[in-house]
Amino acid sequence: MKILKIVLQTVGILLLIPAVAMATLRFDNRNADGPSILFPGGEMTSGTLHTGPEPDWSFTDSIPTVELQLNDPMASRLIYILESEGKIYVVSGYMTSFLGRLWKEWAIEADAGNNEGVLRINGIRYPRSLVRIEQGDELNGVAAKLLTKYSGVQSPAPAAAIQAARRGIEAGNTWAFELQPR
Repeated sequence: MKILKIVLQTVGILLLIPAVAMATLRFDNRNADGPSILFPGGEMTSGTLHTGPEPDWSFTDSIPTVELQLNDPMASRLIYILESEGKIYVVSGYMTSFLGRLWKEWAIEADAGNNEGVLRINGIRYPRSLVRIEQGDELNGVAAKLLTKYSGVQSPAPAAAIQAARRGIEAGNTWAFELQPR
């Protein structure tokens, strides 16, 4: 009985150490200038603020993730970016699962109306408004780009795969937001 107690205490301590370390790192990063690979960050203050006409967003095809900050609550995270027909989008998957909704609180905040933020790419900050897209022809391009950029589907994506991805967006499994200039 005494050995079991010692084993359980040892296992408890071994589980507690990484949990406390992760919580400490997350807490410590909450005010950082942007997110880390694992944890959300705070307000993005460094980098040039973009002014002028919209860029040709096709350069984002070679960039896997960008930094996105919502202004309310003030938090930043790394996120996938898609370009379709000259517009840029971010997506959030697993939105019908409990874990997905817990993990992707930024999407819930943006959809609830706290949708103003800043996108930072290569040290340039772009003020944006996130507008959720739930239907319309533009979803075909978003679905196709999502498949070819992040799901390993050869370009051009098969029409059946595009329609399946589009149905996932329309059903709310994946949320798509257009990043409109403000």
